Amino acid sequence: MTDQRAAIVTGASSGIGLAIADVLGQEGYGLTVAARRPEKLQEAAEGLMAKGYDVEVVAGPLGDEDGVKAVVAAHRERFGRLDVLVNNAGVGIGAAVAEIDTKKLDIQLGVNLRSLILFYREAIDLLRAAGQEHRKALVVNTASIAGKRGEAWLSVYSATKGAVVSFTQAMHKELAQEGIKSTALCPGFVDTPMTDFVKGSVPAEDMITPGDIAETVRLLLKVSPACIIPEVQFLRPGD
Repeated sequence: MTDQRAAIVTGASSGIGLAIADVLGQEGYGLTVAARRPEKLQEAAEGLMAKGYDVEVVAGPLGDEDGVKAVVAAHRERFGRLDVLVNNAGVGIGAAVAEIDTKKLDIQLGVNLRSLILFYREAIDLLRAAGQEHRKALVVNTASIAGKRGEAWLSVYSATKGAVVSFTQAMHKELAQEGIKSTALCPGFVDTPMTDFVKGSVPAEDMITPGDIAETVRLLLKVSPACIIPEVQFLRPGD
């Protein structure tokens, strides 16, 4: 096992995940970055490596059990420890309830919720070892303000993110005494490709930035073992 602390970040090819990976790299963490699209992920990873960060790259379908296992196995082989797990991969597909497509429903359930649960399961031994060592193992789960108040047209996405908030609360109750903290991040509109659909009515400059979210993760790294922040909401003026 290396003495260097290490982190897994999913959905790390752009937006919030990439910004969080950058902050973790700045803080000296070895990184395993994961996302679905190999070319986009590799480009992002090369940018991180250019900053001198130690980076493992694993592309694959994160909604699938084998994809989750592959990420954790590669991370375990490279770093031998896991101090921070960032479950950030997510997808939002809007539809009126009468027009919900079953395949798109399953994609959102798989990536937004099932993947997160499987990552906890597959990585729990590494997280427990880190928790025993320094009482500050951390799991960050990207939810959404839509998980706090369901949004029309984004009903499935809202439901999955509401479940992320609830699962995070459950993990806090189950694992906090073992030195494993769990935090749900609940942002409103963030200036990423995922919010391109709404930028006609909400300008990008009026949105939360990925850096805003990433700096919150830096805070989570800095607080004492006795301080647990179970949830952070990010709102814009008027929200």
